Amino acid sequence: YLEEARNWNPVGMVHVEAGAASEQALDETNWLEAVATASNFPVGIVAHAALDAPDLEAQLLAQSCRTRVRGVRHIVNWHANPNRSYTSRDLTADAAWQRGFAMLGDFGFSFDCQAYPSQFPVLAELFAKHPDIPVAINHAGMGVDIDDKGREQWRVGMQMIAALDHVAVKISGLGFVWKPLPHLEARERVQEIVEMFGPDRTMVASNFPTDRLFGSFDDIMDELDLALSIFDYADRQKLFAGTANIFYRLGIDIDAAIQQGENS
Repeated sequence: YLEEARNWNPVGMVHVEAGAASEQALDETNWLEAVATASNFPVGIVAHAALDAPDLEAQLLAQSCRTRVRGVRHIVNWHANPNRSYTSRDLTADAAWQRGFAMLGDFGFSFDCQAYPSQFPVLAELFAKHPDIPVAINHAGMGVDIDDKGREQWRVGMQMIAALDHVAVKISGLGFVWKPLPHLEARERVQEIVEMFGPDRTMVASNFPTDRLFGSFDDIMDELDLALSIFDYADRQKLFAGTANIFYRLGIDIDAAIQQGENS
């Protein structure tokens, strides 16, 4: 990762679970903790946990004992088109899944939410009931349907989510929608997201190595940098570092880290 990001200045890093089987989620976290002990990266970890698992409480307790774990992700993308679905049904409406989500607050965990816009109305209602659980919407809201109906569904769903002060958004994965990048519509969507959520609740995420499907690290980050060039320095610092530092409770002195990078 550091080699691919050599033209940038990564001062912190959050690892988001990489699709390990549920029974291997703690193994993944333990391996990451060992990597971090040797290299200081990652600073934070978003672990995997299936929120509808019968033993969820025990899983969360075990994860909470690892010093770098800040939250969990359970990918719940469900789409009317089965080729786009990650699950066999929409788990977000299940009572067991919603009870599992509520349990995150008991451990002080945030939730990384990877879902489609069609699921946002139900999710917005759930998130509103639990203002103690910070939520990060993944991949710019996964608005993969870009016909007129799809664009409107994405916009309405994101506006519902953005109305909740404890919900943030991560900008990444634009290549899932527009190939190849760069793409004017992708830049416009990035700017619209920042207008909806504001720089204090928007984070740039590299999503590497997955986004390597769409371009090199420089290709992807240059495109995001261009899209966000309309904002001033203070807002860009939040978008590229500050907001993530606060959301994931990383404790990094951003100003000092930037100064060190400029001097190196």
